[in-house]
Amino acid sequence: MKNQKKIKLALTLLGLQLFLACKISKDLSIESASLPTTFRDNTTEDSISVAQMPWQSFFHYADLNTLISEALAHNNDMQMAIKNIESSALALRQAKLGNIPNLSFQINGLTNRPSDNSLNGLTLDKFLQTKHIEDYTLGPVLSWEADLWGKIKNQKALALASYLQTQEAKKAVQTRIVSDISKGFYNLLMLDAQLAIAKRNVQLTDSTLIIMKLQFNSGQITSLAIEQAQAQKLSAEKLIPKFEQDISIQENAISVLSGRSPSLIIRTLNLETINIPDSLSVGIPSELLTRRPDIKISELALSSANANSAIAKAAMYPSFILTAQGGLDAFKASNWFNIPGSLFVTALGSMTQPMFQQRKFRTQYEISLVKRQQSLIQFQQSFLIAVGEVSNALVKMDKLKQQQRFIFDRTEALRQAIQNSKMLFGNGIANYLEVITAQSNVLQSELELAAIKKDRLDANVDLYRSVGGGWN
Repeated sequence: MKNQKKIKLALTLLGLQLFLACKISKDLSIESASLPTTFRDNTTEDSISVAQMPWQSFFHYADLNTLISEALAHNNDMQMAIKNIESSALALRQAKLGNIPNLSFQINGLTNRPSDNSLNGLTLDKFLQTKHIEDYTLGPVLSWEADLWGKIKNQKALALASYLQTQEAKKAVQTRIVSDISKGFYNLLMLDAQLAIAKRNVQLTDSTLIIMKLQFNSGQITSLAIEQAQAQKLSAEKLIPKFEQDISIQENAISVLSGRSPSLIIRTLNLETINIPDSLSVGIPSELLTRRPDIKISELALSSANANSAIAKAAMYPSFILTAQGGLDAFKASNWFNIPGSLFVTALGSMTQPMFQQRKFRTQYEISLVKRQQSLIQFQQSFLIAVGEVSNALVKMDKLKQQQRFIFDRTEALRQAIQNSKMLFGNGIANYLEVITAQSNVLQSELELAAIKKDRLDANVDLYRSVGGGWN
């Protein structure tokens, strides 16, 4: 009895020692990364970010919101992301059962006919008067591995990080869909505006051509003026099928992104009715840690690398397994239920320490440490890219606004130049080349003005996405 108590005490002390030593690997945290604290060209110090706005509020146009809602509901990439979450959730549920004992039910039948000249054969023949022996076992087997080094705990942590990564991946897909749909919609409005500009320029050239023909018939100008005016008209007419082609292609792209066959995109807006805010608040860079799905994925990748390192190191240490078995055991199956004579119970505790594979496990652990450092570098890189994207969007918004003001003033001046040139041409003061040049210049300027407004709208979308908006 005293010996049993001593054994129990020794096992208890050993278990306590192993428990205290279970933290065998120190995690690498994102706090060790060097991260920027400000955005370049950010003139506001507001800690509130536009990323806090739901996309329904940021894009406050019914036509666009309807397209985004349809795309989020039916986009195939979004459906794949949802299925990845479901698969990862099942793996996480299984990982949570990692330290539950393994219970199995066994039925064994054994027959053994030893050699007549062997010790077992002579013993059987002498005491049991038989040449062979049978053994039948029926009962459950229970085994349990003690998580001494946190291996199972880190396997759970690894599964959890994988599950959370699929959640963030879904957010990233949604952010991309919101961005792509809105940019595609703005591109449609720009193409609509450019198509209208081209048609209006054709009508303007027609009116000029009518005047020229009258002057040609009266001998005031030569046929060269007529030919050049017709060439100018054809240049404008050529743009019409090109813009119509681009509109159809853009509609098809939005339709596919929405998970449906290519079709017409209904829109009641035009580019002129879209308002562009002068500025948007971006908050501070540290907010990107919680708002940008790609940064969160990189952070979770570091968590996975920490867990993998701990699992790799645990493989170098002993594993302790408890096994218990009980049930019925008899020389004959017919005696199974001869209770209590056929009842048996066995218990076994084993500790296994790898010996000749230590170099292999050590190498695997060292590789895991290198990969963990790579994960930290990748996290830092993803954060820098995000800060760079925000800074790029800020400078685009500012400089495109300035460019739009210059192009608008130039367009207004060219429009006035058309009126003046037509008036002077009608009075014989200006020549036809001045009229054609003015019309060509205003066409290009108006097209550029529509494009620059679309670029400003895209810059707003880029800023909203880059600060982590679009998934909430």
